[in-house]
Amino acid sequence: MSKGLSTPQAAAHAAEGLEGVVAAHTVLSDVDGQAGRLTIRGYAVEDLAHRAGFEDVAHLLLDGFFDAMPSDLAPALGAARVRAFAEVAALDEGLAKRDPVEAVRALIARLPDGDGLDTALLLIAAPAVFTPAVLRVAGGQSPVAPDPALSHAADMLAMTRGVPATDGEARALDAYLVTVCDHGLNASTFAARVVASTRAGLTSAVLAGISALKGPLHGGAPGPVIEMLDAIGTPDNAEAWLLNALARGDRLMGFGHRIYRVRDPRADALKAAIRQLAQNASLASNAVPGRLAFAEAVEQAALRILRERKPDRALETNVEFYTALLLEALGLPPASFTCVFAMGRTAGWIAHAREQLATGKLVRPQSVYVGPRTKAAA
Repeated sequence: MSKGLSTPQAAAHAAEGLEGVVAAHTVLSDVDGQAGRLTIRGYAVEDLAHRAGFEDVAHLLLDGFFDAMPSDLAPALGAARVRAFAEVAALDEGLAKRDPVEAVRALIARLPDGDGLDTALLLIAAPAVFTPAVLRVAGGQSPVAPDPALSHAADMLAMTRGVPATDGEARALDAYLVTVCDHGLNASTFAARVVASTRAGLTSAVLAGISALKGPLHGGAPGPVIEMLDAIGTPDNAEAWLLNALARGDRLMGFGHRIYRVRDPRADALKAAIRQLAQNASLASNAVPGRLAFAEAVEQAALRILRERKPDRALETNVEFYTALLLEALGLPPASFTCVFAMGRTAGWIAHAREQLATGKLVRPQSVYVGPRTKAAA
């Protein structure tokens, strides 16, 4: 503390990064970093990823926060994708050439700022519609209109490619969206709750969430995993490349987490989804099994080296590692990974925003002043 602090200020303690500070009570998710467990409204995330579709989990998250919730969210979400597609007309070539997450955020900013279920569904639909449109326009292709009869995951892949996805591919993307739908009071969710507490509206809250998600310390991280794997090239190069990266002071992408002291449970859920995808004989390319085997070799080398070189730190595989492999296997470019993350997480942001609104309390923490003593004006 600075010597210029007054006694009351010196007595105050500021937790850097709000570490250990409880800022909300929630029914939505529980992250147990010591045990490596993630629970979504009473269900283990691994079970949901294996057994539930994204529409089911979105319903689970939103249930109780809106009046007149339909028992089946799929038709309403399909209709919302059609409504969102009307905004694609505003996507010009200049916007499409921006970073995809910036272009998607700009299109979301065109949506009305309400608090009702119609607004919520439109916002959940938006990343699944805007991301394919941005990718296609940037590639010189025309956007593909949504098919409201398809599942959310299958429709996103069809809009991206212009051809239908296989059932296996749609299930793999479904598993990913479910896995990342909510994760406690992470940076983007906290940002969404703060904005929601001002009663600015759900669109404003989601824009805050996606802006936080864009950062490389949060949702912007999976893309560099692909860059790391491509740079390593072969399993034989893994150890030398990883050791050189650590010697330079670089972070090994896909390892370590702010909360988990053991393996991130979402990593195993996504690894299982990739293995299932690799067994799908209808894949256009048979590259997935080889890429998975290579990634597993890199993972094992990285974990061994991290335990040897950083024995005092818990650096296990996190969700970014297998996120990157799964989305790559589905043919999605690394530049779009944060947008696809937002596809799943928007449902969580909206549920948290509505939960925050129910408290009626404006989020307004205090700060500890560490500047100079009060001075007399000249």
